[in-house]
Amino acid sequence: MAKNHREVLSSLSILQTQDLSIIRLSEPISFPNAPVTANRSSDVSTDAFENPSPASLEADLSHYKVRKARPYSSIPIATTTPTLLTRNSSKELFSKLRFSYLEQVTKEKFLRAIVGDPPLIVEQQENAELEAQLAVAKAELKAQKVEVVGMVEELEARGRELSRRYETIQLQTTHLSVLPAQISSLQATLAQLQNSQQSTSAPTNPSLALPLPATLSLLSTRTSELDALNAQLCHLQTAVRPKARELERLENELRPLEVQKAGTVQGAREARRMREEGGGEAGEMELRGRWLRGCVAVLGEGGMLAA
Repeated sequence: MAKNHREVLSSLSILQTQDLSIIRLSEPISFPNAPVTANRSSDVSTDAFENPSPASLEADLSHYKVRKARPYSSIPIATTTPTLLTRNSSKELFSKLRFSYLEQVTKEKFLRAIVGDPPLIVEQQENAELEAQLAVAKAELKAQKVEVVGMVEELEARGRELSRRYETIQLQTTHLSVLPAQISSLQATLAQLQNSQQSTSAPTNPSLALPLPATLSLLSTRTSELDALNAQLCHLQTAVRPKARELERLENELRPLEVQKAGTVQGAREARRMREEGGGEAGEMELRGRWLRGCVAVLGEGGMLAA
């Protein structure tokens, strides 16, 4: 397994060394050393159009600035490589260069047709045929432009998707690079825990040695019992409240009876003391003592006096 990890990481590191790009603008689309066989029919130099360079493009732009009244100063010009031209600025630049170039070529052909020997005469029918061909060519060009726009949008969507996938792969690669060390550390910790568990004696509580399913089942049972006890406790707390109020009422009723009991006991003790001492009022005190004993007996039968 570790060998597979190392192989995957080495493969990913090799792939990451390669420069990924959707379109390389710095590289020519066709073969750069392919011989050019087609030549223009006019005498205007074709070197700047067949082998364009930033310097030649800047020179053409400066040349057409003089001949055209439209300002071009806001267009950024690349000074090192064509890749520095943004898509919008390069589109505007080449659109204006194309218009100026067509204007100059048209003027050149018109002048050569006039001063030629014999002069070139174009009839209206030929112009009509050329206009029809031009309309067809424009329609085809428009359709191709629409197709190119769709392709560009598709490429942009694909590029964004590839960029997201590439970032995801980079994150996964980072995680994968640290996984072997983490796996080794976890395996070492697991082996250490297993050794320590084997070295210790068996637990006194058998519930501590249960497997995971049995532990989960026991936990569910204990949770159910705890819920039942909580419900029973709530019910008992609800029943205790009226009992507590009844107890408070009885205590309030018992308090004056206890005071009366204490007074009666004190009087009986005083009568007994006077009887033992003997006095002139022994008969009266005897009667009073009997009455007090009768009161004590009545209170004792009612449960108001302690034994």
